[in-house]
Amino acid sequence: MTTPEPSPLAPPGPPVAAPAASLGAGPAAPPVADPAAPLGAGSPSPPGAAPTVPPGAAPTAAPVAGQPVPPGATPPGTGAAGAFSPERARAEVPALHRTVNGHPLVWLDNGATTHKPHQMIEALSTYYSAANSNIHRGAHTMAREATEAYESGRAAVADFLGAASPEEIVFVRGTTEATNLVAHTWGRDHLGPGDDILVPVLEHHSDLVPWQQLAAERGARVVPVPLTPEGTIDQGAYADLLSYRTQLVVLSHASNVLGTIPPVREMTALAHRYDAAVLVDGAQAVAHLPVDVQELDADFYAFSGHKIFGPTGIGALYAKSALLAEMRPWQGGGNMIESVEFGRTAFASAPHRFEAGTGHIAGVIGLHAALDWLSGFGREAVAAYETALTAYAQDALQAVPGLELLGPATRKVGALTFTLAGHTPEEAARWLDDGGIAVRAGHHCAQPALRHYGLDSAVRASLALYNTREDVDRLTESLLRLCEAGGGGSGGGA
Repeated sequence: MTTPEPSPLAPPGPPVAAPAASLGAGPAAPPVADPAAPLGAGSPSPPGAAPTVPPGAAPTAAPVAGQPVPPGATPPGTGAAGAFSPERARAEVPALHRTVNGHPLVWLDNGATTHKPHQMIEALSTYYSAANSNIHRGAHTMAREATEAYESGRAAVADFLGAASPEEIVFVRGTTEATNLVAHTWGRDHLGPGDDILVPVLEHHSDLVPWQQLAAERGARVVPVPLTPEGTIDQGAYADLLSYRTQLVVLSHASNVLGTIPPVREMTALAHRYDAAVLVDGAQAVAHLPVDVQELDADFYAFSGHKIFGPTGIGALYAKSALLAEMRPWQGGGNMIESVEFGRTAFASAPHRFEAGTGHIAGVIGLHAALDWLSGFGREAVAAYETALTAYAQDALQAVPGLELLGPATRKVGALTFTLAGHTPEEAARWLDDGGIAVRAGHHCAQPALRHYGLDSAVRASLALYNTREDVDRLTESLLRLCEAGGGGSGGGA
């Protein structure tokens, strides 16, 4: 009798329990690192070099994708006592140790995409080098291994979001595809002439454009919900706009342009009084604060893997099981059927009926590794640290003459969007890039939100758990030098 070899994609042990959900970013937390502590990751390494480990910290061994942490070993992302530290997070993210234009990289474009821990990178490599196979229906060992890893990833996402079951998770390319899936399935069956879709002015284009397209086709209306001067959703106006014509409310758990965290649970409860469904865009929230979709009572919740330290081209849509059961398939093909005849086709049950063709198998495995990495730090600890760092950054930027920070909401993730008198956003971003500081300039796919402030463009610096006060100080100092240089200066690192 042959003893089977262990799978290189062995499913993990018991998943990390999701912490209690919070709609804010500052829950009570276990001990966390002081944002004022000096960066301990040493000098930046050249591109491709192994990440530097902070002095006194034990190197974290990279587990093979999906394998449980050996007994007695320290889970990735945790210290001896399980406390979060940004230095450890930095040490495990190789891209943060490169230089740009002769300066150590300061990555402040996390709202667009996050950098990846080596555990996630190695998970992808392990899949492609040792276990590459298509999933489902394969009779051979590697197909079984890949299928188990893929479905283990689905269970990990369900646990991460607090879903009742893995069957409530559909894999998609990202938040945009998730929104389009809901529009083309649930939306086509529930929206008709005279129906309203409420979308706050704060929203990303992907939360607006698919519904504009569907509303034009079905005779429905997209109704904007206005903002307050502080950049929050006007709750009085929202309550007034809701009616029994409202079939859907679409809102972000955190704004990509202002960082604002709306009261999602309360807004959802109010929408449900009118029998309206609620779709929550969690793309900017899941990396920064704990999420429990059952506590939120969201009907749909979507996020993108690349904004939570995972691969591009993968994301997830959560939907309540009763909704998924009634939703028609979106795309047709393999992997989403039970049987096919020329006269009829019987579709698979949810979630598989929404995953036509060969999915992003490696992406799911990489996403699983990224979620394990983030969860290992303790979600409340990360949220508390980022809240403190965001407050520090808001205070520090006030020292820059002519800088106007948009959306001074008290409840927000670390999106710092601003204008600088005498300089276009593009000029400011180029200056910062000269000094190795990566920010984003433009309309941030949220033009209605910027027009609320009379703007077409702005600079956005966005924070993540591996950023430090040192990063914020370099941003502030570079902007101060730009102000001193006036309109003719160049070289943000000068």
